[in-house]
Amino acid sequence: MTVRARPDRDLRGEAPDQERLPAPPAFALPRQSWKEIAHLLADLPLALLAFLYVSLWLYVGIGLSVTVIGLPLLALGLTGSRGLGRYERKRARRMLDVEIEEPSRLPRGDGGFFPWMWSRLRDPVAWRATLYALIRLPWGVLVFAVTVCSLFVLWPVLPWIARGLTNVDRWMVRGLLSPSDELERRIAELESDRGVVVDTAAADLRRIERDLHDGAQARLVALAMGLGMAKEKLLEDPDAAAKMVDEAHGEVKLALQELRDLARGIHPAILTDRGLGPALSALAARCTVPVRVSVELTERPAPAIEGIAYFTVSELLQNISKHSGAASAAVEVWHASDHLLIQVRDDGQGGASTSGGTGLSGLAERLGAVDGLFTVASPPGEGTTVTAELPWRDRTAVG
Repeated sequence: MTVRARPDRDLRGEAPDQERLPAPPAFALPRQSWKEIAHLLADLPLALLAFLYVSLWLYVGIGLSVTVIGLPLLALGLTGSRGLGRYERKRARRMLDVEIEEPSRLPRGDGGFFPWMWSRLRDPVAWRATLYALIRLPWGVLVFAVTVCSLFVLWPVLPWIARGLTNVDRWMVRGLLSPSDELERRIAELESDRGVVVDTAAADLRRIERDLHDGAQARLVALAMGLGMAKEKLLEDPDAAAKMVDEAHGEVKLALQELRDLARGIHPAILTDRGLGPALSALAARCTVPVRVSVELTERPAPAIEGIAYFTVSELLQNISKHSGAASAAVEVWHASDHLLIQVRDDGQGGASTSGGTGLSGLAERLGAVDGLFTVASPPGEGTTVTAELPWRDRTAVG
């Protein structure tokens, strides 16, 4: 018996190619496209919540700013805005693959309530997050509408639409929520350096007070007492009185020398009048180790930088005298690329370090407070080389 195949089927019972039904639409979009679509659909509810929160604390805080609770409310609101920004950065990293760092943390406010409040009110990260929350609502409404419409009407081009919309989101996140790394780093450094400068100034004031009290002041008190006794003996014992006046004259000379030394410790006149070269030569002459000085400057740096350079060399030469065991030393100063370079070398025992709260660590902090650099190379038994780099800043012609 002959069996004929039905004309609309082949031998396997399948319809010919030209008569097969069309394949179903491909819903398998790339994974990243689905993540972008999910991000866009979540924009509206999240933007609405953020807008309501920010509007509430801004309205209440500004309205009550004339009272004692207004500014604290603003500070608390900004703290919450920081948290919103943190969440949005995390969402952008997970859903949009945006590489974005977290901003630096605010200080804890250990100094009390008012420092805590002012640090929050002046927080640029929180204010940018607040602006982000305010502009996100209208954008979220537009994005939600376009994305929902594209899901049902513009499916073939939905990945391109999603990419374009999320690129705007990426731009807003980077522009408003990313930390301004250099600015924030600089602010943190300046705050730290300010503490170093304040501590250093306080220590210098205590040193000056101690030197005045224990040195010149005590000597002047003894001088006044001696002159008083000489005055009493002037008529009854002129020889004794003359001797006491002679002793008082010697005390005056010593007191004047101590005052000169103290003034030199504050800011030596030779530095002001003649510059670093003669001032460093005078320092080297007082060092117990022979010191060769080379200063190659055609003009003078800013007075503050000049003073820091002088006292840096002064302390390094004192260290050489007290601790190095060196037979010779050298000081070189030169100007290069808007920086003042200082190098102090000795052939002593080495082993110097900036760790452990030494005098060298204090010098490194002082130089860091003005954007300077301080390095120490001191292998044991091979001497010590200290290099300091200071910004040149406001140049003044050599007078």
